[in-house]
Amino acid sequence: MDRTQGQSGRDEQAAGGPGTPSSASASAAAPASTGQAPAPSGPAGPARVVTLTAGDFTLTVNPVDGSEIEPLRPGTERGRPAKRDAAARAVRDAAARPPVLPGSPISARPLLARGEELERLVRLLGRGRSVRLTGPSGSGRSALLDAVAARCAGLAPDGVVRISGYGHQQPGELLHALYATVYDAPRERPERDELLARVRDIGAVVLLDDLEMGGSALDELLRATPECAYLLAATPDTKAPSDDSHVEEVFLTGLGREDCVALLEAGLGRSLTDEETAWAGDLRFASEGLPLRFVQAAAMLRQRDELNHSDEDDDEEEPGVFEERPRDSGVVPLPTLAEGAAPAELLASRVSESARAALRIACALGGELPHHAHLPALVGDTHADTAVAELLDCGLLTPVGTRYRLAAGVARQLEDVGYGDTASEEARTAARHYAWWTGHASVVPERVGREADAVLAALAGADVVAAAVLARTAAPAFAASLHWEAWERVLRSGAEAARKAGEVAEQAYFHHELGVLALCEGRVDRARAELETSIGLRGALADKRGTVAGRRALALVVDREVAGAAASPPLRLEAPAAAPEAVTVATPATPAAPAARTDAVTKAVPAAKPAPALRSGPAAAPRVDPAVSAAAVTRVAPVTPAVPVSSEAVTRMTPVVPVSRGTEPPTTLSEVFEDAFPPAPQAAPPAAPVPAAAPAPPARGQGRRRRVLLAAAGALTVVALGTVVSLAMSSSDTEPPADGPAVSSTPTSAAPTTVQQNSGNDPAEEPPVTAPSEGGATPGASAAAPSPGRTPGRTPSRRPSSTPSNSPRPGTPSTAPTATEPTPTATETGEATPTATAPTGPGTATATSPTTAP
Repeated sequence: MDRTQGQSGRDEQAAGGPGTPSSASASAAAPASTGQAPAPSGPAGPARVVTLTAGDFTLTVNPVDGSEIEPLRPGTERGRPAKRDAAARAVRDAAARPPVLPGSPISARPLLARGEELERLVRLLGRGRSVRLTGPSGSGRSALLDAVAARCAGLAPDGVVRISGYGHQQPGELLHALYATVYDAPRERPERDELLARVRDIGAVVLLDDLEMGGSALDELLRATPECAYLLAATPDTKAPSDDSHVEEVFLTGLGREDCVALLEAGLGRSLTDEETAWAGDLRFASEGLPLRFVQAAAMLRQRDELNHSDEDDDEEEPGVFEERPRDSGVVPLPTLAEGAAPAELLASRVSESARAALRIACALGGELPHHAHLPALVGDTHADTAVAELLDCGLLTPVGTRYRLAAGVARQLEDVGYGDTASEEARTAARHYAWWTGHASVVPERVGREADAVLAALAGADVVAAAVLARTAAPAFAASLHWEAWERVLRSGAEAARKAGEVAEQAYFHHELGVLALCEGRVDRARAELETSIGLRGALADKRGTVAGRRALALVVDREVAGAAASPPLRLEAPAAAPEAVTVATPATPAAPAARTDAVTKAVPAAKPAPALRSGPAAAPRVDPAVSAAAVTRVAPVTPAVPVSSEAVTRMTPVVPVSRGTEPPTTLSEVFEDAFPPAPQAAPPAAPVPAAAPAPPARGQGRRRRVLLAAAGALTVVALGTVVSLAMSSSDTEPPADGPAVSSTPTSAAPTTVQQNSGNDPAEEPPVTAPSEGGATPGASAAAPSPGRTPGRTPSRRPSSTPSNSPRPGTPSTAPTATEPTPTATETGEATPTATAPTGPGTATATSPTTAP
């Protein structure tokens, strides 16, 4: 029996066809009411494949393997879309308003005490001025916008456009919504440059309700549409526009006492008693005259009248068995001021059970109330769709764009009394229901786009498994409906949920879609990162079709990167030319005044030094710079530009010779000024060889001694040269001893070292040669050049030797060393200093002549 009923139910669902929204919602009521969520295994029909035009790309939304993107084929480019006519705009505006609710119609509420503001707004908009209407929540901003829309219908060529700014912090989506309202361009989302070019031609009165942005973002919106006049409705806590935006400000205040009483009587349908009038006056003082509070107060008085059976017809009738609640015998008093200021708890306690269930769902979804067609499936009551009209008549709901949400302060008041205790269960139920509904083939993407806020709220409150399934089915619908801000949000939430749930395949899908979205919006770096992540995950799963789709999209990213690099090549900075350490002087390329003669010269005079006023005595003589004294005046040719230059300030950097400074720190004030203010730059003279030691002037009485020393040194040099020559002639017949090179056994008494003075024409003295240690002589090493006061070693002959080799032969007697006669030399002191001589080669010995002091 159960199987037959279940089979018949499925047959009725297939036969009835889920083509209508009501049948689709009603078919979901049974599993949702019994706690069994519909199986999210897949859609009930074929997958919806939608082809869009996004800028220069053709986007194919594929719910199975991921979206495919390719460049526009030649010949398929669309022309400039046409604007909608008045009838089409009226249909579009009706679709952007909240839906008509089933049940008894709600009486229209009068617009009281807003005539002056209405006339001012219409006058400013007629002049093309943009106005910001500022008022607290519940002050009647939306009702005033409806009145302005009726008065400004024929002011602009493109009519009146209504847009909801709730949840939008950037102007991009608002511009796309404005473009889609004015232009007839289905399945097309232009790129930013084309979008700005098209919305610039829109001339309309734009009513932007629930504005949440200001400052630079609002300035960008106003600059993009210079032919539009905006009426911006916002709360006082919204960021103010900038000073350069030139937006007029209109503030909404509370109603007066008489207006509050009139609004209360219009909602109640009768005149107030004296007690109710006094209560209304106290409520007006406590609520600052907000119209929303008196709409809710009228609902509380209507409920009180129903409970007290004030109608005469009800007094004659007896209570029936089909009434929801028994009649109270007592009289229900007026609400207190606290209940009038926070009426959500009292109003919710007197509505139907379906309405209270809808309030629990709205609290679980962050204040968002699903479409009334979803309430029968979510609540489990086939007549739950009438709960929306009941709640709206009580003032617990307010219209926002194409949907309804809880009024200001209602969600907090309901959560305080326990309506949010089942939030997680309600959010999970809503997520499973929306996962089935958004994936159904009979649901068009535009309907999913209008339900985007409730879907995102269910996604945020559900567990990771339900969130991943919902994001997987809702993402293609948001992409096809061109609601791309919601598409990006659901993709990011789905990627995070799939990562936590361990669903690698779903995670790869979300990253692929994020890469395609970034590529369509021109964010090339983000697109590369997301696509590479998706390719890596799909490669690990061996998903060939998904990997191919990802690589195709990545190839388009590479093409965009190459095109961007070719359009704007990177800046390359050349390395500065190597220059000596110098001070650079900026000289203007163009002279300030033309010279009288082209061959004129200028005198470069060194900078004047300050007079040493603080110095006295012999040290007060001014110091003379040698560089300045060498050339007191230097003639320098003027700098003439080779080519004519512009009148712009161009400076030429000319390196000059660095100023030579002493190694010692300055000790006087004049020296400090010389270091801080060097003389004028001069041409550098050619570098001259610097002597090793500057010659000192000979002292008195030392000239004769110097000549004696020079003569003795010359004689000693001649003797040494003769000895070396003789040794070189006999080197082939000598044999060194077996135990190593021979050394002189004659003690040498060398003269003490004296400072040798040379004239300015003599070459610089060579550095001394350090004597090697005993037994450490290297065969074949040449001796150092002879120096005065030392015994010269062996000097190699410039004539090549006739012997083939200088290697000693065994058995050859060694030659006796040659000793030189001691030559008396004049020294400063009488101390004897031994002088070491370097070995000249193997088998040779050099005798040193002792020098004695006089």
